[in-house]
Amino acid sequence: MIRASGVPVAIGQDRPIAAQLLLDAGCNVVIADDGLQHYRLARDIEICVIDGARRFGNAWLLPAGPLREPMSRMAQVDFRICNGVHPQTGEIPMRLQGDSVRALSDGHEQPIANFSGKRVHAVAAIGNPQRFFASLAEHGLDVIPHPFPDHHAFMPADLTFGDDLPVLMTEKDAVKCWAFIQPHWWSVPVKAELPTSFYDDFYTRLAAKARISPMALS
Repeated sequence: MIRASGVPVAIGQDRPIAAQLLLDAGCNVVIADDGLQHYRLARDIEICVIDGARRFGNAWLLPAGPLREPMSRMAQVDFRICNGVHPQTGEIPMRLQGDSVRALSDGHEQPIANFSGKRVHAVAAIGNPQRFFASLAEHGLDVIPHPFPDHHAFMPADLTFGDDLPVLMTEKDAVKCWAFIQPHWWSVPVKAELPTSFYDDFYTRLAAKARISPMALS
């Protein structure tokens, strides 16, 4: 995150304390990942990102289902963004686009098309690893999938596959592997693509909260 954005980042179980660290560092906008259920953290705008393929599962709360909040919570958020296929009424479509790979060893990039037709190991410890594997297959890669639990803390043995085939992983997973990177390991940067209308609406709402012109935020 901090390498990609260049903005201050705070990590902590106590979200209000983490947010205060950012405010003390001079930030005037704080973006919280997985922040909806942290009610002690004040918020001006709420965004819910929905997995377009898996949706809400059985719509039950943990541990019986995948949800941290009841479905009724959806009526309270400002934006509902659908990541992937088939956005429903009132949802904003989002697509993750990644056309290059970046070497963990030295940071150089090349088109992901250079791996088309090649056999690769694909590693993912995210909420829906299959989405990552499918995106690589869409680029023509012959994928050997290695799914891990979400937020898995990688050890060198996890990525030892007994060959020299390229190992591709998400950026989220790559940051956990800097201490033991290998020259044939690559991350796959992605960028979220959303309609221009979403950004216009978001900046308008944010500016209204800050009582400034939307142009000052764009």
